[in-house]
Amino acid sequence: MNSPEAVPTPPSKPLLDEPRLTATIDTGKGLYSVSCLSDEEVWTCGDKGFMKLFNLQCKLLTSIQTVSGNMPIDITVTRDGDLAYADYKTKTVNLVKNIQIQTVITLQGWGPRNICGTSSGDLLVTMDSDDLTESKVVRFSGSTEKQTIQSDDQGQPLYSPHCTKYISENRNLDICVADFDSSAVVVVNQSGKLRFKYTGHPFNTEEIFRPFGIATDSQSHIMTAESSYHRIHIIDQDGQFLRYIENCDLRSPWGLCVDIKDNLFVAESDTAKVKKIQYL
Repeated sequence: MNSPEAVPTPPSKPLLDEPRLTATIDTGKGLYSVSCLSDEEVWTCGDKGFMKLFNLQCKLLTSIQTVSGNMPIDITVTRDGDLAYADYKTKTVNLVKNIQIQTVITLQGWGPRNICGTSSGDLLVTMDSDDLTESKVVRFSGSTEKQTIQSDDQGQPLYSPHCTKYISENRNLDICVADFDSSAVVVVNQSGKLRFKYTGHPFNTEEIFRPFGIATDSQSHIMTAESSYHRIHIIDQDGQFLRYIENCDLRSPWGLCVDIKDNLFVAESDTAKVKKIQYL
């Protein structure tokens, strides 16, 4: 597979001693995923068949309904600034361009779970088999399948067979998956070879780690949401725990995204609010 080289890491930015809440967007009702269009505007989706674009002043700028009327199971903003969404019931991934919706991927025998755009313009899609016994990550260029990631070097499954699996490409081109049922963040390199599994804070062994959303930043940090404990883990690109974000009055954090200025946006499933947090 021809792949771009990893983008050089920019000058180091230290983590703030105390993360700061800088904006809150009330989206109304139901919220599972958020994706940054810019540092001022974010796309959201929840328990209805609509995707909504908000600015930081809570103004609804655009509302788009899925073609099927089904709830979009996940959304992502592509490298070109278009919105893509996964429809689990129709087994499709769709692209919104200039308010027009086109189906770019149609699956057979598999249903799409979560998606992310990559630096090369590809889409990464987590998916389950129809009988819910297998999961995999597939890279698409347009509608063309370029890569499948499913097993480790010993032929063992990398991912649990059935659950939400948020996905993000790191700056070093690692592919990071928050696997809820496996209680792990599973990280493979761009060739699909397992690098590590992060299973939670090394000293909190009595707590069950259940990651939801995932995002990465310019420093190759990996952030994952732990909804049950109302906090976010920050780890480095090699899986070492760095710190929690557990202030900012977080309530059931779910979806995550990071803008071009390394601000973290957190979608709260319970409150239907998106919170913008400065942590660098």
